[in-house]
Amino acid sequence: MSKRDDILLFEDMLEAAQKIKRYTKGMDFEAFVSDDKTMDAVVRNFEIIGEAGNRFDSVTRERYPEIEWNRIRGFRNRIVHEYFGIDYEIVWSIIESYLDELIAWLQKVLAEFHGRQS
Repeated sequence: MSKRDDILLFEDMLEAAQKIKRYTKGMDFEAFVSDDKTMDAVVRNFEIIGEAGNRFDSVTRERYPEIEWNRIRGFRNRIVHEYFGIDYEIVWSIIESYLDELIAWLQKVLAEFHGRQS
């Protein structure tokens, strides 16, 4: 397995999180669980976030302790390994309660990376 640069992994995570927000914009929980395509797209993008998060080394994870690495990876594992048992209330709760914070942290981290490259 090739190692992607950290900046690309952070960009993957941010793009996936932003897609989730776009896909669910204007929806409530009932609309979300009534739309199979949106549920599938959201779950797929949570998988991407978790997979990217799983590829960072411990040095990078320790450098950004504000990102909840264990929860991100754990949620990815639950989605992937318990596909038919996904609790969509938890998925929705994460979208509403945590995703904006994650996006803000990822944007901050990427701004730091881009600042170092200038």
